Amino acid sequence: MTAVTVLGLGPMGTALTRAFVTAGHRTTAWSRTASTPAPDGATRASTAAEAIAAGELTVVCVRGDAAVAAVLDPIGDLTGRVVINLTSGSPTQARSRAEWAGERGADYLAGAIMTPTPSIGTAAALTLYSGPESIYGRWSETLAALGGTARYLGPDPGRAAAFDVSLLDMFWQSVSGIVHGLALARAEGISGADLAPFGRTMAGLLPDMVAGFAAQLDQGEFPGTRSTIASAEAGLAHITETAEGHGIDASGLRAGLDLIRKAMDAGHATDGLARLADVLYPGESRAQTHRM
Repeated sequence: MTAVTVLGLGPMGTALTRAFVTAGHRTTAWSRTASTPAPDGATRASTAAEAIAAGELTVVCVRGDAAVAAVLDPIGDLTGRVVINLTSGSPTQARSRAEWAGERGADYLAGAIMTPTPSIGTAAALTLYSGPESIYGRWSETLAALGGTARYLGPDPGRAAAFDVSLLDMFWQSVSGIVHGLALARAEGISGADLAPFGRTMAGLLPDMVAGFAAQLDQGEFPGTRSTIASAEAGLAHITETAEGHGIDASGLRAGLDLIRKAMDAGHATDGLARLADVLYPGESRAQTHRM
């Protein structure tokens, strides 16, 4: 078993601590909020430095990169320490934090937790990692305590965060669409209960769309055999008009309409909707050089 330290006792940090304890690891936890208790079976350290000293492996899960800096900067030298950072952040922050850790002598691995707190320690958990493969290989058995699926994505420390922000982009814009559609239905006198069954049916179309659009984007081919950008323009225009007629903020719809019209102006009116991703960001990703 491993001596594990968890820095951060918010809901996710607490769940991580509990999972390590349940797996039989000797676990020390610390939080900037002194009144936050450690889960049963874990030792509560009084300082971050004390917590790090107690563990062979330190897992950081706090609220943003600025909080990581606030916790670790005062410690300074991390020579010989292993730090796995599961704090959410941007790919740029992840790369900068990896460089920062290297300058202080730490072995460093970046990660992203892709499932909610209750999933941790269960088969439903999904965690992504990136950074030196040797570090992931050495500690993957210990990290298995977090449950579910773990994926190593390569040596670029920003790779896990890149997956994280891309997937959460999909999620939150989908959430925005759900609440906007419910508001529009309410304005038209339709209850949530009446709309929900049909909404669930429409949401069921999305998994195949994700796979299909992704393949088309990778191949650079955008057949408009099922629907076209031109037909989407007509539909989105009347949705936008209806929302604005009820005084509902339609800025998100307007942004989508502007994108569609930009694609049409570029000669893509008869292409499929996956072409819109290529219009947003044409050609190879700027992150291409980080993939290997």
